[in-house]
Amino acid sequence: MTKKMAGKLYLVPTPVGNLEDITLRAIRILKEVDLILAEDTRTSGILLKHFDIKKPLQSHHKFNEHETVSHIAERILSGESIALISDAGTPAISDPGFMLVRQCVSCGVDVECLPGATAFVPALVDSALPCDRFCFEGFLPQKKGRATKIASLKDESRTMIFYESPYRVVKTLTQFAEAFGSERPAAVCREISKIHEECVRGSLGELIEHFTAHEPKGEIVMIVGGKEEKKREEENTLLNPPCEEVDDSVDKGRVDELTVSCHPEQSEGSVNASNRDD
Repeated sequence: MTKKMAGKLYLVPTPVGNLEDITLRAIRILKEVDLILAEDTRTSGILLKHFDIKKPLQSHHKFNEHETVSHIAERILSGESIALISDAGTPAISDPGFMLVRQCVSCGVDVECLPGATAFVPALVDSALPCDRFCFEGFLPQKKGRATKIASLKDESRTMIFYESPYRVVKTLTQFAEAFGSERPAAVCREISKIHEECVRGSLGELIEHFTAHEPKGEIVMIVGGKEEKKREEENTLLNPPCEEVDDSVDKGRVDELTVSCHPEQSEGSVNASNRDD
């Protein structure tokens, strides 16, 4: 007989591809909770049936979560244990979950996220790009704010991670090349943990050429190398040239000239005014 669990919200990662990627603990939790919230009950129903998990399912997605989070938190406070799963991967990572977690925490509900599957970590490691420091950007805005967002990442030194639709891969790579330069290293990983898993590495220019000739399919993770510190320093030097050091014995007029040479935005009038003060 299964023991009764204390009221708690569990965020349970589900496989992004191979069903064997689910953890033993995830299966146990899903068998013990009172209710399972699913992004798509049809998709999750297949997973639960495979592991012989027979628990009530309730739809919880981005279109209804703002209306249901309060009621769910109340149910947990009354003693029920509820698990949240997404179609694939870890809930709340580019999927519904954040609003529910925030509501539960604000109500004093215990929240526990199990470790498990997510698409971007394998893609990051497979990319062969630095993974000691990285930033996860998820899906870019489709229209409004897209160009602004990409431009804001031009000087990002950490490796960048994006999710993208296969139909926008070439467009996105082209926008990246325009903002970061076509020589910036990158990788496009698709179908993580599935039969046709693939990771294509190269410069942004090379990836554009490849995916123009070979139409991408499946779930896509894009990894883009950060801006090298050396290039950042070189660009900063060009934009802000160091002023020439001046010996204390140099006359004030010479100092004024040197100051103007380092700050060409100063007008001739300001130079003359400075000389007149002597």
